[in-house]
Amino acid sequence: MKTRIFKSFVELTGSPIGSALLKQLTTSRISKPLIKPFASFYHIQLDEAKYSIEQYKSLNDFFTRSLQPGKRPIDNHPNSLISPVDGVLSDSGMIDSQQQFIVKDKTYSLTSLLGDSKKASRYTHGYYYLFYLSPRHYHHFHYPVSGTLVNRYALGSTSYPVNDLGIRMRKDVFSSNHRVISELSTDFGQVAIVKVGALNVNSVRIANSETTCEKGQDFGHFAFGSTVILFIEQSNIFTPEEMPFTEVQVGDRIGVWQS
Repeated sequence: MKTRIFKSFVELTGSPIGSALLKQLTTSRISKPLIKPFASFYHIQLDEAKYSIEQYKSLNDFFTRSLQPGKRPIDNHPNSLISPVDGVLSDSGMIDSQQQFIVKDKTYSLTSLLGDSKKASRYTHGYYYLFYLSPRHYHHFHYPVSGTLVNRYALGSTSYPVNDLGIRMRKDVFSSNHRVISELSTDFGQVAIVKVGALNVNSVRIANSETTCEKGQDFGHFAFGSTVILFIEQSNIFTPEEMPFTEVQVGDRIGVWQS
């Protein structure tokens, strides 16, 4: 029974009614008794959470928890690119001359994802990383490199699951789901951080509107399971750490711009 309940949190269709009910349940105090079995089911490391498990008022309150200071050391080399999230680095690779990239053997259009061919053209022959966050992961996102926020906008209105099942079932899941795109101007070129929401509740929460961005800085969270895609502008000095299907944490080095 417990397995069916928790799996339903991440395997719903894009039904507005089902997602609204899920949101109402998980944000209500009624869901507080589910916190401990949820944490046990997903083997969540409670010693990392900012507060003790008894202090969280709802399942969503626990799901969107912050961590204790120092639990995610940041690779502070000035030329490094770090993981913006805890999750599975499920794909990475080059963006081709047609502004396309491949995930799970399916080809996606960067123009469709970013909503603009001019924006997409900046990342032609650049590099991408795709991170999947399961329910057991810490769900805040952090800046992967220091820079200046030059653009932030939202696209899409409906959200479908972004787990393996959702990706297999829908060929346009990333470009149809609600998503928030943040573009940074850095010393190494432009970087786009695409936060893809899930389960129709459009669960991307931005913490602030500051334009000065520091590597490792927490700037928002997801309210439900989700995906982050990084796009790196082409650079002859950028070397990625090629490690698909690897568990990563915020602060881990995933690439470097060679001096």
